Amino acid sequence: MALKKSVYANTLQNKFINVGEIITKSEGFMKGHGVIVRNGNLVACVAGFVEQANKLIFVRPVKTRYIPEVGDVVVGRVKEVGDKYWSIDVCAQLHGSLVLSAIHLPGGVHRRRTEEDALEMRSFFKEGDLISAEIQSLKNDGGVYLHTRNLKYGKLINGMFVKVQNCLVKRTSTHFISFSELGVDIILGNNGYVWITNCKSKEESEQIMNFAKQYKDFTPF
Repeated sequence: MALKKSVYANTLQNKFINVGEIITKSEGFMKGHGVIVRNGNLVACVAGFVEQANKLIFVRPVKTRYIPEVGDVVVGRVKEVGDKYWSIDVCAQLHGSLVLSAIHLPGGVHRRRTEEDALEMRSFFKEGDLISAEIQSLKNDGGVYLHTRNLKYGKLINGMFVKVQNCLVKRTSTHFISFSELGVDIILGNNGYVWITNCKSKEESEQIMNFAKQYKDFTPF
């Protein structure tokens, strides 16, 4: 009986369900977020995907705020330049923080950041700039720390910004996608922010990377 229930429950995982639909019998399960008990059944009270944690069954809504995870690729907008950090809107509950020590320096040098670097922060990123970054760590209050140390991250120019529901962007091994036959490069941010720009040839990409190692006004797209 337990095996049958386990197999049945596994079929519910990531199943899309609408409001009012019966998920399963309530016997042997506990209701979580987005689930109510009605006539001995677990019924969805929000539209979304069924999730299960042991005996707890809940529904992950389709429309919800982005919940960051370490390693996520995000596209964000600079909202404020603070004391040795930038405040970045990543469509989460709180703005992300990009500290001065977590960015790629001109020439790719590895050294301690100085007061001169702090005074020139707006030469790297200023209010309103779009950037691509990676989530480095999570704060206790729900905020995040970002980094742009890899050359593929940085300021975004000469392209189009699109916002979609973050549930439409699945976590995969790569979020930098090139459609060479269409001449389009796309950055799929896990936070639902998408950047679309023209495709770069192999020679152009090599020139950009070489240029990035020397100049601080480098932008990957």
